[in-house]
Amino acid sequence: MNSLPARLSRRELMLSALSATVLGALPGAALAHSAGDSAFSGLLNNFADEILRLSPTLATALGLDRDARAGLKAQLDDATPAGEAAWAAQVGSMLKRLDALDRSSLGADAQIRFDTVRYAAAEGVAGTRFSVGGAASGFFGGTAPYPVSQQDGAIVRIPDFLDSQHQIANAADAEAYLERVAGMARLLDQETARIAAQASQGIMPPNFIARSALAQLRDYRKTASAQQTLVTSLTSRTAKLGIAGDWQQRATKLVESAVYPALERQIAAFAKATAKATDVAGVHRLPDGTAYYEWALKLGTTTTQSAREIHAIGLEQTRQIQGRIDAILKTQGMTHGSVGARLQSLSKDPQRCYPDNDQGRAQLIAYCNERVEAIRALMPKVSHLGLNVALQIKRVPTDIEAGAALGYMNAASLDGVRPAIYYINLKSTRLWPKHELTTLTAHEGLPGHAFQGAYLAERQSENPLIASMMGFNAFVEGWALYSEQMVDEFGLYANDPFSQVGYLQAQLFRACRLVVDTGIHAMHWTRPQAIRFLVDNTGRGVQAMTSEIDRYVASPGQACGYKMGHNEILRQRERARTALGSRFDLASFNDALVKSCGVPLTVLPTVVDRYIAGARA
Repeated sequence: MNSLPARLSRRELMLSALSATVLGALPGAALAHSAGDSAFSGLLNNFADEILRLSPTLATALGLDRDARAGLKAQLDDATPAGEAAWAAQVGSMLKRLDALDRSSLGADAQIRFDTVRYAAAEGVAGTRFSVGGAASGFFGGTAPYPVSQQDGAIVRIPDFLDSQHQIANAADAEAYLERVAGMARLLDQETARIAAQASQGIMPPNFIARSALAQLRDYRKTASAQQTLVTSLTSRTAKLGIAGDWQQRATKLVESAVYPALERQIAAFAKATAKATDVAGVHRLPDGTAYYEWALKLGTTTTQSAREIHAIGLEQTRQIQGRIDAILKTQGMTHGSVGARLQSLSKDPQRCYPDNDQGRAQLIAYCNERVEAIRALMPKVSHLGLNVALQIKRVPTDIEAGAALGYMNAASLDGVRPAIYYINLKSTRLWPKHELTTLTAHEGLPGHAFQGAYLAERQSENPLIASMMGFNAFVEGWALYSEQMVDEFGLYANDPFSQVGYLQAQLFRACRLVVDTGIHAMHWTRPQAIRFLVDNTGRGVQAMTSEIDRYVASPGQACGYKMGHNEILRQRERARTALGSRFDLASFNDALVKSCGVPLTVLPTVVDRYIAGARA
């Protein structure tokens, strides 16, 4: 449900500049087609290098923390005011350099790339107006007003990042790992300083978010240092590879002497800062909160539609989708009660869930892998690209599952070393009735997020490197919802009506998100009011919907991107189909979208114009 749980850290300034020769050899250095395109291509390469200096964790996520960038592998991003200032200077400089170019001198494809990068830089500049904004937000597709929440902060992010993304092949990689463990202690203190600074301005998360976050911090501290993933991941991997060294002892000592003391300072500061927090959920209560949410909603949807317009769209689509579900349920003899009540009865049926134990979790993941293979058989109808899409499915790590999304994707690294990883939250298997798993797999795996990421990884020579550094939430999540729809259109549920209901329930859930996100942040809805709306209308349980509402509270605007992106992709598909008639080819249309590498919805019509013109030629 998230392409990257927010989720890479975003800031730190290091690494000397690369030479022009090295830049020209970078993977993804796009071929130029004109003098204007050549200069623009060079500028994009410069931008990519500059962003990687600011975000060493992004370099690792992309598999680019080696060779000339090897120094980045020992670093984490900078969460100090200086780090934020560096990002502010970066986006301001990018915008200035872009505006110095003559856009009309670029080829049509380069103009689309120009508009895309400029949009990201401009929204980053817009974010500098807010004390809880973020200059990097334009590139990473969303904003988090609080440095620590149930889903944000070093404790949530760094242990899993080191375990799943920091590659270890030799002693130098292990040393870099230890440097990052020490860096995690510094990052905790940087976050703690920001917590105190926000509190002095009356800024803090709501009390229910604070309670969840504090519980996670305290639970993490209770674990013996030698049993922390920070220690066991390094120890097990070096042992498996036979890399000599006292890795366990050194990692344990770092946790005990640096990480835990910094964590204790954060717990104390966070508890003090949030002692008088209220239960008001929306960011409207923050300084300049109304304007901040307008910006956050624009980031999340890449549209200019207002909160009230989006709220109305959500209500109307909720009614429409419930009508479709009602018709299917009636064919299965389920006729009594509201759609939400009937969906709840399905999800509460123990026969529709795997056993809530480790064996049941293994069976659930095995079933998801079976669904991946069933969808692979449909992929020639979806795309002509012929991508391999290496994919693993894993359980969300247990130490972060309480605050994590129900499902999310870590895209494949560009170097081909690490495949895409689709995570599913299995704190309870009851969160995932079997009839909901196929559509989740289409969303996170094929033809959804994993497919998008595979294009960037497997065809990197066709795209500028910066294309892998931007995440336009509405396009990325809109494509994933569109992917859910395509597997239905291609008949995957022809003999499985309840899985089709599961697909429609997932679509319904995203329509309801338009209602509750805008309700919370723009219309002053309470948390219980938002939870009740989701439970009553989606048929999902109170526990799961409480977790979801808390996610929207901590990431304003992000949840609206899914359905708004889906709506626009469908609108553009129908426009192309009408314009081309018998020349319309669905797989070619899909490929045009994927090959754009992701664009703001305001730029998507230009991408489709290019597809239509090419199909007519």
